[in-house]
Amino acid sequence: MQNHPIPSVTDPLQYRAIGIVRGIYKPQDDENFTRGTLIDSKGNEIDSVVLGRVITLLRNHVSLEKSHLWVVYPRCRNNQNLHLQITGIWEPSTLKKDFEEKDELNKNTSMNIDSDEILEGDDYFSIRGELIFTKPEEKEIVIKIRQKPRNQHKKALPFKVNLKGEISIKYLKHFISLNVRRDAYQLLVEDFQIIGPIPKLLKNNKSRKNLQR
Repeated sequence: MQNHPIPSVTDPLQYRAIGIVRGIYKPQDDENFTRGTLIDSKGNEIDSVVLGRVITLLRNHVSLEKSHLWVVYPRCRNNQNLHLQITGIWEPSTLKKDFEEKDELNKNTSMNIDSDEILEGDDYFSIRGELIFTKPEEKEIVIKIRQKPRNQHKKALPFKVNLKGEISIKYLKHFISLNVRRDAYQLLVEDFQIIGPIPKLLKNNKSRKNLQR
């Protein structure tokens, strides 16, 4: 079991868009448990969905009346509105105890029971992808994320993430790694690293070895 909600990068050209948001998940209703809103400490309500693999965990081990630190994939509906896909929860002190009581957790796990907080703090996002639009004077940035196909028979379509920040137009078509912070319904760039121009093989769709969600 890993000791951080966001895995380490394994390749310089690894695409991803993942983050953590603290809040209360409120389902739309009992019949639509997977659709709802994530309400943060300031009362902002972010449209959200729970991915299938997390549903059992939430129903059996997590109190939805309390605030939790959620692991999420950001999306931008209509190219503007922030939307979150909930893929997990980061609360080792609760989940470890709960699983141990049911003998469902490996006893040799090295997870620190006091590691609920992470160094980057709440609302941190790691965005890695291709810069396809930038307008520094308006602090507008669009990053294209390519997904790894879930199977050989289904093609995964790329998606775009809208950010607020300043990156020079000279870095268009470059692969960039960004540290981002959520503020209400926007994702603000704190800092970034230019990895390099997008390789021609990726442009021609002939190589997808480094693609991640």
